[in-house]
Amino acid sequence: MNMAESLVKDGKVILKKGEGRTIKSGGAWVFDNEIASMEGNFEDGDIIQVEDFDGFFLGYGFINSRSKIRVRMLSRWRKEPIDADFIRERVRKAWDYRKKVIDTSSCRVIFGEADWLPGIVVDKYEDVLVVESLALGIDRLKMMILDDLKECLAEDGIRIRGIYERSDAPVRRKEGLAPVKGFIGEEFDPNVEICENGVKYIVDVANGQKTGFFLDQKMNRLAMQPLCRGAKVLDCFTHMGTFALNAGLGGAREVTGVDISEFAVKEAERNAKLNGLDQTVKFVCANVLDYLPELEKKGEKYDVVILDPPAFTKSREATKNAIRGYREINMRGLKLVKDGGILATCSCSHFMTQELFTKTIAEAARSAHKRLRQLQFNTQGPDHPILWGAGDSYYLKFYIFEVSDEK
Repeated sequence: MNMAESLVKDGKVILKKGEGRTIKSGGAWVFDNEIASMEGNFEDGDIIQVEDFDGFFLGYGFINSRSKIRVRMLSRWRKEPIDADFIRERVRKAWDYRKKVIDTSSCRVIFGEADWLPGIVVDKYEDVLVVESLALGIDRLKMMILDDLKECLAEDGIRIRGIYERSDAPVRRKEGLAPVKGFIGEEFDPNVEICENGVKYIVDVANGQKTGFFLDQKMNRLAMQPLCRGAKVLDCFTHMGTFALNAGLGGAREVTGVDISEFAVKEAERNAKLNGLDQTVKFVCANVLDYLPELEKKGEKYDVVILDPPAFTKSREATKNAIRGYREINMRGLKLVKDGGILATCSCSHFMTQELFTKTIAEAARSAHKRLRQLQFNTQGPDHPILWGAGDSYYLKFYIFEVSDEK
């Protein structure tokens, strides 16, 4: 492709009067009910321009008539045509930013809308890239983005030996795309060893959750290490044993990790052995919601309890049920914390807002007859930046509390 060749097609979307609040406040989406008309000769997935009702130019974005998110914005108020150089610059800025804010041995390199590359995620695990493409327009540019990223990394002496695609989320069907999973280019061993916060893991990029590993909790796991020194620790929803192993590395005397998935528990046990922590850090395959009441009946108490559940809600409509779930799990967890001990608790659903999550924890504390002293509040790591105006990019809320009995 000629580097100067524009990627913009002959077409435009014109908004209704009073609409476009999301993109005008910094967001990246135009919804179907915000559009007054569409003009020009274009296909779904093409880049077209977006105008306000009065003809004011708002930017360029991908169009998809099959999606409620009708346009995903690539730029705002930039009138120069979007071309391959523009995409390359977006990728370079994403990588340069990560080098400033986080250990890049394993990190999220591209985070969709928050990097103004809507609908695509690229994670780096040492010398392997894992890509998740969720939107039609960006899917067409996927290979260009990956080639640009490999070039940027090569300039820093990083050779990528393989790429795996995990575009297997059901949400792709809303974009008219079939789920896709597999190697891009040459095959390689999908079990990749990484080291994060001094802890080693084997990440199965082909079969693990999402892209293989939850990179967004990196800094929160690190924050727990000094709090677990000499402690008896319970790590609920342990997945690959991430918080449990950070507790073990931090000097915990005894750690129990619990997860309902046999696959996750086996992976966690393998990671414990890899770090020489298998005598200190043990794992149980059980439903946490059933396991915690059993521990309470036995009179078990812990210095540190960690709650890292999956998203209890993935829709606004299911939020009420999620609140009950978060309240229950936090109440159960609090009852197991010793007087003066630590509770770390989080939510990874953007529908569970910080205000709502805080209120739910407070209700759980009252039910458990516990008092809370907040030590830390964190969000996702800086390689998962939060784009103001794009609510989906802010999803992880992480609290650390000192817990005391009501006296």
